[in-house]
Parts: sequence; structure tokens; C-alpha cells
Amino acid sequence: MENNRLNQAIETLKKTGVRMTPQRYAILEFLLTSMGHPTADEIYRALEEKFPNMSVATIYNNLRVFKEAGLVRELTYGDSSSRFDANMDSHYHIICRECGKIVDFEYPSLINVEEEAARKTGFRVETHRMEIYGICNTCQKEKAV
Repeated sequence: MENNRLNQAIETLKKTGVRMTPQRYAILEFLLTSMGHPTADEIYRALEEKFPNMSVATIYNNLRVFKEAGLVRELTYGDSSSRFDANMDSHYHIICRECGKIVDFEYPSLINVEEEAARKTGFRVETHRMEIYGICNTCQKEKAV
């Protein structure tokens, strides 16, 4: 499945005129196979052994390209660094207040809430984001010890 998503992402980039470099391929592959929510620094650390001359700026530049192509979304949660999500399907996130871990979870779309907000306010609603906060299992276990 990841290979198919990777090939589709590469085709999307080619259609927009983006050349596929080895570094760009590695960053994209990391995002699509990890399905986590890494920061640019985490991506850099994961790939620095394979690409010792690659800079964090290269990571950020490629993430911007991927974002503009609709391949990733940038998640900002008030801390100092953005996280990047390659799961472009409609889903929500639960975030650990202790360690910052972000986990995807499926829930029926809140499109009816968007429609009601538009109706009551006159806004043209473009999108919404729902976040649930709590303490993950790992942090709960660490506190219990």
C-alpha cells in the first residue's frame, strides 16, 4: 500500500513540474511509510546518516513543496515546531499533554457542524480541525510508577 501511495505522490509532483531528487524521495518515503507526525528536525535526524550533507533547510523546503502539492498537511499546536501529516484522509488527532505524541483516530466527519456554523454566522466555512487532548498510555504508566 505504501509503495502505491509513494508512486502516486511522485506522479503528483511530476505533474506540477517538481524534479525528484534522492533527498526529496527519501523525505517523501519517510513521511508516507512512518505515517507519524514528525517535525522537520525528526525527519532530518532519521535521514542524516544516509544524507550527511542534507540540511534542515532542505527538509523544510521539501515539506513546503509537498504541502503546496497537497501531499502533506502542516499541524501547528502552539509549540515551537510544526508537525507534518501525510495522511490526507479526513481524520482527527488526539494529543498527549505530557510527551506531545499525536495519534490519528477516525470519527464521522463533522460536516454538519460546518454547515450549521455557516448558516448561523454567514461565514463561508473552508475547513475545520478537531483536537482531543489527554495523557497517552505510556505517560500514564510512567506516572503510575
